[in-house]
Amino acid sequence: MRTDLVIIGGGLAGSEAAWQAANSGARVTMYEMRPKEETAAHKTDHLAEIVCSNSLGSDDPLSAPGMLKEEMRRLNSLIIRIADEVRIPAGTALAVDRDQFARKVTQALTEHPKVKILREEIQDIPEETLCIIATGPLTSPRLSEAIIQLTQSKNLFFFDAISPIVDADSLNTDRTFRASRYEKGTADYVNCPMDEMTYNSFYDALIQADRVQPKSFENVPYFEGCLPIEVMADRGRQTLLFGPLKPVGLIDPKTGQRPYAVLQLRPENLHGSCYNLVGFQTKLTYPEQRRIFRMIPGLENAEFLRCGSIHRNTFINAPILLQDTLQFKKQPRIFFAGQLVGVEGYVEAAASGGLAGINAARILAGLYPVIPPPSTAHGALLHYITTCEPKYFQPINSNFGLYPPLDMPVRDKQKKRQLIQERANTHFNTWMTQSGLS
Repeated sequence: MRTDLVIIGGGLAGSEAAWQAANSGARVTMYEMRPKEETAAHKTDHLAEIVCSNSLGSDDPLSAPGMLKEEMRRLNSLIIRIADEVRIPAGTALAVDRDQFARKVTQALTEHPKVKILREEIQDIPEETLCIIATGPLTSPRLSEAIIQLTQSKNLFFFDAISPIVDADSLNTDRTFRASRYEKGTADYVNCPMDEMTYNSFYDALIQADRVQPKSFENVPYFEGCLPIEVMADRGRQTLLFGPLKPVGLIDPKTGQRPYAVLQLRPENLHGSCYNLVGFQTKLTYPEQRRIFRMIPGLENAEFLRCGSIHRNTFINAPILLQDTLQFKKQPRIFFAGQLVGVEGYVEAAASGGLAGINAARILAGLYPVIPPPSTAHGALLHYITTCEPKYFQPINSNFGLYPPLDMPVRDKQKKRQLIQERANTHFNTWMTQSGLS
């Protein structure tokens, strides 16, 4: 076995993994194929180049993304430290000067005495070495093939079709009913019934809504079984009634009749704290999603924990393949991190990379890997991607729906979030102390 840690990929996840591992005492060899091998999205040869929005999301300490950032700060995150240094005004969001951000991350890793950066493409997964694969959504075709062989092709995806997720507490239960189609099994679904007039108003708004235009490097392969709802709607007014809004097998107990159309909401986690809009993958802009989907009965005041999207991506089916330490179950010497594990967002990708780096370094030092409790921001994210129902697994960002419920129910939203934040803070500090990370 080599005595260094190999990290493949110099994006946000790979950069954070290298920083955390090196600061934990490991010798790190990072492979980044740029600039020898270019991608269709990157413009420079810098590490941690941001290719889309320059916002790293909310920095409000009482928001789920803000809580994750605070935990990363306590772990001496390179990504968050540099982001703070090159921050530009953006309200409560942590937005950065993208050029300065990438330059400073590159400089910090280049100057680190325990980090060696090699500018070459890795086409096969290295053998006889501890390795973190953090190549992101634009993984090269040759390495993608190696990952397919490692994970089996049925567990690797090249695009994601994501339906929105809403907070359970924000649903108007006076206008919904619980049932499974044809009364099969338990009443697991929340059903949002629509009469003909409501459906027609929703349909008209849907086909006229603003849509996100794909970027030049995104040639999204729409499949018949996973079409955006607006693409289905373009085929005719009745199409959705035979797709995600079909009412068959459902009776509204308030009327005793079958509704004209029904949107089903599926629980997203065991806690029942958030629900997925079944079949509502979409390319609508985020503001349009919130405006139009709130036209559906029961969603008038829905809080969207995640909006829907369809875009190019590469990610593994983490619940099947990964331990909660981010190690590959069949070969624990291999870690996965970043968007490859099914996290959505810059900070979430970096956070997973940081944990992979910490745990890989611990293994090299003869220590056990550590797992943050699920009541923390890091732990909640890890718990979801490694325990979610594999059949429905899709990339996720940090949100309050991932956290376990409080011991006592709290109706006030702000108070509830404050209590979740306080619990997370206490548990994260305890975990850091017990793990020797503080």
